[in-house]
Amino acid sequence: MADQFSTDKAPKPVGLYPHARKVGNLLFLSGVGPRKPGTDEIPGLTTDNHGNYTAYDFEQQCRSVFDNVRVILEESGSNWDKLVDVTVYLVNMKRDFHTYNKIYAEYFKTNQPCRTTIGVDSLPTAIAIELKCIAVTD
Repeated sequence: MADQFSTDKAPKPVGLYPHARKVGNLLFLSGVGPRKPGTDEIPGLTTDNHGNYTAYDFEQQCRSVFDNVRVILEESGSNWDKLVDVTVYLVNMKRDFHTYNKIYAEYFKTNQPCRTTIGVDSLPTAIAIELKCIAVTD
């Protein structure tokens, strides 16, 4: 049986699933977005009363998603340096890949997990990025 982990220190899942599950020494994270914990606020995204974007900062979303992943890893008994695989979903590959790649290089200077980047039409909320990760635990 796999252990399940969820934490109030990370954004609440948008469906019925845990933040992570541990099987043996592997930790599988559910998709993690950039929303701020305890709210539905998306860093770097501002909309008007009609839902139209008035400000968009992908770098803020990218840094926020990395912070959320880090919290889930630590709350689940792992850490950033134990990531072995990262799958990233971007809603606009042409616009955001360069920024993602630059920030990714800052966060993964010493640990370089396997990585896959996938362009998608949309994600479940108005976010522009989501990460799916696998890490090891001790």
